[in-house]
Amino acid sequence: MLALGNFDGMHRGHLKIIERVRRGAEERAATAVAMTFDPHPSKIVRPDKAPPLLMTKPQKLEALAHAGIHGVAIVRFTAELAQWDPERFVRTVLVEWLHVAEVWVGANFLFGHDRAGNFTVLRSLGARYGFRAEKIDPVRYKDFVVSSTRIRRLVGEGRVDEAGALLGHYYTIDGSVVHGQHRGRGLGFPTANVCSDNELVPPRGVYATTAAVDGIVYPSVTNIGIRPTFESADENVIEAHVIDLDRDLYGARVRLGFVQRLRDEKKFEGVDALKRQIEADRAQARALFDRMAL
Repeated sequence: MLALGNFDGMHRGHLKIIERVRRGAEERAATAVAMTFDPHPSKIVRPDKAPPLLMTKPQKLEALAHAGIHGVAIVRFTAELAQWDPERFVRTVLVEWLHVAEVWVGANFLFGHDRAGNFTVLRSLGARYGFRAEKIDPVRYKDFVVSSTRIRRLVGEGRVDEAGALLGHYYTIDGSVVHGQHRGRGLGFPTANVCSDNELVPPRGVYATTAAVDGIVYPSVTNIGIRPTFESADENVIEAHVIDLDRDLYGARVRLGFVQRLRDEKKFEGVDALKRQIEADRAQARALFDRMAL
Protein backbone atom coordinates (compact mmCIF):
# COMPACT_ATOMS: atom_id res chain seq x y z
CA MET A 1 0.00 0.00 0.00
CA LEU A 2 1.31 3.40 -0.99
CA ALA A 3 0.96 6.90 0.45
CA LEU A 4 1.75 9.37 -2.32
CA GLY A 5 2.65 13.03 -1.74
CA ASN A 6 5.33 15.55 -0.83
CA PHE A 7 4.70 15.26 2.94
CA ASP A 8 6.49 18.55 3.70
CA GLY A 9 6.04 19.17 7.42
CA MET A 10 4.26 15.87 8.13
CA HIS A 11 1.18 17.73 9.35
CA ARG A 12 -2.17 16.38 10.57
CA GLY A 13 -3.42 15.79 7.03
CA HIS A 14 -0.32 13.83 6.06
CA LEU A 15 -0.56 11.77 9.22
CA LYS A 16 -4.13 10.83 8.38
CA ILE A 17 -3.03 9.48 4.98
CA ILE A 18 -0.16 7.58 6.60
CA GLU A 19 -2.48 6.11 9.22
CA ARG A 20 -4.87 4.80 6.56
CA VAL A 21 -2.00 3.19 4.66
CA ARG A 22 -0.42 1.75 7.79
CA ARG A 23 -3.71 0.33 9.04
CA GLY A 24 -4.57 -1.13 5.64
CA ALA A 25 -1.15 -2.74 5.35
CA GLU A 26 -1.56 -4.37 8.76
CA GLU A 27 -4.95 -5.77 7.81
CA ARG A 28 -3.62 -7.24 4.57
CA ALA A 29 -0.19 -8.29 5.84
CA ALA A 30 1.23 -5.89 3.24
CA THR A 31 4.00 -3.30 3.28
CA ALA A 32 3.24 0.35 4.07
CA VAL A 33 5.27 2.51 1.71
CA ALA A 34 5.39 6.27 1.12
CA MET A 35 6.46 7.80 -2.18
CA THR A 36 7.76 11.34 -2.36
CA PHE A 37 9.80 13.56 -4.66
CA ASP A 38 13.27 15.04 -4.33
CA PRO A 39 13.77 17.86 -4.96
CA HIS A 40 10.33 19.33 -4.37
CA PRO A 41 8.65 19.65 -7.81
CA SER A 42 8.25 23.41 -7.47
CA LYS A 43 12.05 23.81 -7.35
CA ILE A 44 12.21 22.41 -10.88
CA VAL A 45 8.95 23.64 -12.41
CA ARG A 46 8.97 27.21 -11.02
CA PRO A 47 12.18 27.75 -9.05
CA ASP A 48 11.58 31.50 -8.76
CA LYS A 49 8.39 30.82 -6.79
CA ALA A 50 9.44 27.67 -4.93
CA PRO A 51 8.57 27.99 -1.22
CA PRO A 52 11.12 27.34 1.54
CA LEU A 53 10.48 23.82 2.78
CA LEU A 54 9.36 22.95 6.29
CA MET A 55 11.56 19.85 6.48
CA THR A 56 14.91 18.59 5.33
CA LYS A 57 14.98 15.21 3.61
CA PRO A 58 16.44 13.46 6.72
CA GLN A 59 13.70 15.00 8.89
CA LYS A 60 11.02 13.81 6.49
CA LEU A 61 12.39 10.26 6.38
CA GLU A 62 12.61 10.18 10.17
CA ALA A 63 9.02 11.43 10.52
CA LEU A 64 7.69 8.88 8.01
CA ALA A 65 9.44 6.05 9.85
CA HIS A 66 8.14 7.32 13.20
CA ALA A 67 4.59 7.36 11.75
CA GLY A 68 4.84 3.66 10.91
CA ILE A 69 5.94 3.64 7.27
CA HIS A 70 8.06 0.59 6.42
CA GLY A 71 9.86 2.08 3.44
CA VAL A 72 10.11 5.26 1.38
CA ALA A 73 10.43 5.45 -2.40
CA ILE A 74 12.08 8.72 -3.41
CA VAL A 75 11.54 9.76 -7.01
CA ARG A 76 14.18 12.10 -8.38
CA PHE A 77 12.17 14.97 -9.83
CA THR A 78 13.75 16.31 -13.01
CA ALA A 79 12.82 18.64 -15.83
CA GLU A 80 12.23 15.55 -17.98
CA LEU A 81 9.89 13.95 -15.46
CA ALA A 82 7.99 17.25 -15.22
CA GLN A 83 7.01 16.76 -18.87
CA TRP A 84 5.42 13.35 -18.31
CA ASP A 85 1.67 13.24 -18.68
CA PRO A 86 -0.34 11.65 -15.85
CA GLU A 87 -0.63 8.26 -17.58
CA ARG A 88 3.10 7.95 -18.21
CA PHE A 89 3.81 8.78 -14.58
CA VAL A 90 1.31 6.20 -13.34
CA ARG A 91 2.47 3.50 -15.75
CA THR A 92 6.20 4.05 -15.23
CA VAL A 93 6.40 4.82 -11.51
CA LEU A 94 3.36 3.33 -9.83
CA VAL A 95 2.81 0.24 -11.99
CA GLU A 96 6.13 -0.81 -13.52
CA TRP A 97 8.43 0.28 -10.67
CA LEU A 98 6.38 0.06 -7.47
CA HIS A 99 3.74 -2.52 -8.52
CA VAL A 100 1.14 -0.81 -6.35
CA ALA A 101 -2.11 -2.46 -5.32
CA GLU A 102 -3.58 0.56 -3.50
CA VAL A 103 -2.65 4.25 -3.48
CA TRP A 104 -3.79 6.94 -1.02
CA VAL A 105 -3.45 10.67 -1.67
CA GLY A 106 -4.74 13.95 -0.30
CA ALA A 107 -7.86 15.41 -1.89
CA ASN A 108 -5.88 18.18 -3.62
CA PHE A 109 -3.05 16.00 -4.95
CA LEU A 110 -2.08 16.94 -8.52
CA PHE A 111 0.44 15.24 -10.76
CA GLY A 112 1.74 15.06 -14.32
CA HIS A 113 2.70 17.77 -16.81
CA ASP A 114 1.09 21.10 -15.92
CA ARG A 115 -0.48 19.33 -12.89
CA ALA A 116 -3.06 17.87 -15.27
CA GLY A 117 -3.73 14.81 -13.13
CA ASN A 118 -6.12 14.96 -10.16
CA PHE A 119 -7.72 12.28 -8.03
CA THR A 120 -10.39 11.52 -10.65
CA VAL A 121 -7.66 10.92 -13.22
CA LEU A 122 -5.69 8.78 -10.75
CA ARG A 123 -8.72 6.63 -9.96
CA SER A 124 -9.49 6.17 -13.66
CA LEU A 125 -5.91 5.14 -14.38
CA GLY A 126 -6.00 2.82 -11.40
CA ALA A 127 -9.01 1.04 -12.88
CA ARG A 128 -7.13 0.70 -16.17
CA TYR A 129 -3.89 -0.58 -14.66
CA GLY A 130 -5.29 -2.69 -11.86
CA PHE A 131 -4.81 -0.75 -8.64
CA ARG A 132 -7.18 0.99 -6.25
CA ALA A 133 -6.96 4.75 -5.63
CA GLU A 134 -8.37 6.40 -2.51
CA LYS A 135 -8.19 9.90 -1.07
CA ILE A 136 -8.34 11.65 2.27
CA ASP A 137 -10.66 14.65 2.45
CA PRO A 138 -9.07 17.94 3.62
CA VAL A 139 -8.30 17.86 7.33
CA ARG A 140 -9.47 20.83 9.36
CA TYR A 141 -8.13 22.06 12.66
CA LYS A 142 -10.62 24.39 14.31
CA ASP A 143 -11.57 26.78 11.48
CA PHE A 144 -8.64 26.10 9.17
CA VAL A 145 -7.84 23.57 6.48
CA VAL A 146 -4.46 22.08 7.31
CA SER A 147 -1.93 22.61 4.52
CA SER A 148 1.83 22.98 4.18
CA THR A 149 1.28 26.34 2.47
CA ARG A 150 -0.66 27.74 5.43
CA ILE A 151 1.90 26.39 7.90
CA ARG A 152 4.80 27.94 5.98
CA ARG A 153 3.04 31.30 6.14
CA LEU A 154 2.46 31.01 9.89
CA VAL A 155 6.08 30.08 10.56
CA GLY A 156 7.25 32.91 8.31
CA GLU A 157 5.14 35.33 10.36
CA GLY A 158 6.50 34.02 13.68
CA ARG A 159 3.14 32.51 14.67
CA VAL A 160 4.84 29.29 15.67
CA ASP A 161 2.21 28.21 18.20
CA GLU A 162 -0.47 28.33 15.49
CA ALA A 163 1.82 26.49 13.08
CA GLY A 164 2.39 23.82 15.70
CA ALA A 165 -1.36 23.40 16.17
CA LEU A 166 -1.82 22.67 12.46
CA LEU A 167 1.24 20.45 12.32
CA GLY A 168 0.25 18.45 15.39
CA HIS A 169 3.81 18.95 16.70
CA TYR A 170 6.27 21.78 17.18
CA TYR A 171 7.89 23.30 14.13
CA THR A 172 11.51 22.17 14.39
CA ILE A 173 14.86 23.02 12.88
CA ASP A 174 18.00 20.91 13.11
CA GLY A 175 21.51 22.24 13.17
CA SER A 176 25.02 22.10 14.50
CA VAL A 177 26.37 24.28 17.31
CA VAL A 178 29.12 26.55 16.05
CA HIS A 179 31.41 29.06 17.76
CA GLY A 180 30.02 32.55 18.17
CA GLN A 181 31.32 35.58 20.02
CA HIS A 182 30.72 34.05 23.49
CA ARG A 183 28.77 37.10 24.66
CA GLY A 184 25.98 35.03 26.20
CA ARG A 185 28.34 33.29 28.61
CA GLY A 186 29.82 36.64 29.57
CA LEU A 187 26.33 37.86 30.41
CA GLY A 188 25.64 34.78 32.53
CA PHE A 189 23.36 33.19 29.92
CA PRO A 190 25.45 30.85 27.76
CA THR A 191 23.96 30.27 24.33
CA ALA A 192 24.40 27.73 21.59
CA ASN A 193 24.85 29.34 18.17
CA VAL A 194 22.96 27.01 15.83
CA CYS A 195 23.76 26.76 12.13
CA SER A 196 20.43 25.58 10.74
CA ASP A 197 19.98 22.79 8.19
CA ASN A 198 16.46 24.00 7.44
CA GLU A 199 15.40 26.37 4.67
CA LEU A 200 12.64 27.99 6.72
CA VAL A 201 13.60 29.71 9.96
CA PRO A 202 11.11 31.84 11.94
CA PRO A 203 11.62 35.61 11.71
CA ARG A 204 13.58 37.76 14.13
CA GLY A 205 12.37 37.55 17.69
CA VAL A 206 12.65 35.67 20.96
CA TYR A 207 10.95 32.28 21.27
CA ALA A 208 10.25 29.68 23.92
CA THR A 209 11.73 26.54 22.42
CA THR A 210 12.59 22.96 23.22
CA ALA A 211 16.17 21.90 22.61
CA ALA A 212 16.88 18.23 21.98
CA VAL A 213 20.51 17.28 22.61
CA ASP A 214 21.64 13.65 22.52
CA GLY A 215 18.03 12.49 22.69
CA ILE A 216 17.19 14.54 25.80
CA VAL A 217 14.72 17.43 25.51
CA TYR A 218 15.40 20.59 27.52
CA PRO A 219 13.46 23.86 27.84
CA SER A 220 15.20 26.75 26.15
CA VAL A 221 14.89 30.33 24.95
CA THR A 222 16.01 31.12 21.41
CA ASN A 223 16.82 34.50 19.94
CA ILE A 224 16.81 34.90 16.17
CA GLY A 225 18.21 38.16 14.91
CA ILE A 226 21.15 40.46 14.41
CA ARG A 227 22.06 41.24 18.07
CA PRO A 228 21.29 44.98 17.80
CA THR A 229 22.47 45.84 21.32
CA PHE A 230 26.00 45.03 20.14
CA GLU A 231 27.23 45.51 16.59
CA SER A 232 24.58 44.20 14.24
CA ALA A 233 25.29 40.92 12.46
CA ASP A 234 25.15 40.84 8.67
CA GLU A 235 22.52 38.10 8.76
CA ASN A 236 20.26 36.45 11.30
CA VAL A 237 21.95 34.47 14.06
CA ILE A 238 20.16 31.67 15.95
CA GLU A 239 21.17 31.65 19.62
CA ALA A 240 19.59 29.15 22.02
CA HIS A 241 19.96 29.42 25.79
CA VAL A 242 19.31 25.90 27.07
CA ILE A 243 17.80 26.13 30.55
CA ASP A 244 19.35 23.89 33.23
CA LEU A 245 22.06 22.52 30.95
CA ASP A 246 25.61 23.56 31.76
CA ARG A 247 27.95 21.89 29.26
CA ASP A 248 29.96 22.70 26.20
CA LEU A 249 27.77 22.09 23.15
CA TYR A 250 30.21 23.10 20.42
CA GLY A 251 29.95 20.65 17.55
CA ALA A 252 26.81 19.03 18.96
CA ARG A 253 23.68 18.42 16.92
CA VAL A 254 20.60 20.24 18.26
CA ARG A 255 16.93 20.14 17.34
CA LEU A 256 14.99 23.28 18.29
CA GLY A 257 11.21 23.03 18.60
CA PHE A 258 9.42 26.39 18.43
CA VAL A 259 6.69 26.55 21.06
CA GLN A 260 5.71 30.21 21.34
CA ARG A 261 6.96 33.63 20.32
CA LEU A 262 7.76 35.70 23.40
CA ARG A 263 8.65 39.11 21.95
CA ASP A 264 10.32 41.02 19.14
CA GLU A 265 14.07 41.44 19.04
CA LYS A 266 14.99 44.92 20.27
CA LYS A 267 18.00 47.09 20.97
CA PHE A 268 18.66 47.84 24.65
CA GLU A 269 20.38 50.88 26.12
CA GLY A 270 23.05 48.79 27.76
CA VAL A 271 24.18 45.38 28.96
CA ASP A 272 22.33 45.59 32.30
CA ALA A 273 18.99 46.25 30.60
CA LEU A 274 19.66 43.36 28.23
CA LYS A 275 20.47 41.01 31.14
CA ARG A 276 17.24 41.95 32.94
CA GLN A 277 15.23 41.23 29.80
CA ILE A 278 16.96 37.89 29.20
CA GLU A 279 16.18 36.88 32.79
CA ALA A 280 12.54 37.88 32.24
CA ASP A 281 12.46 35.88 29.00
CA ARG A 282 13.87 32.84 30.77
CA ALA A 283 11.36 33.15 33.60
CA GLN A 284 8.49 33.45 31.13
CA ALA A 285 9.67 30.41 29.21
CA ARG A 286 10.20 28.40 32.39
CA ALA A 287 6.67 29.21 33.56
CA LEU A 288 5.31 28.13 30.17
CA PHE A 289 7.19 24.84 30.29
CA ASP A 290 6.14 24.24 33.91
CA ARG A 291 2.51 24.44 32.77
CA MET A 292 3.34 21.97 30.00
CA ALA A 293 5.16 19.67 32.46
CA LEU A 294 8.25 19.59 30.26
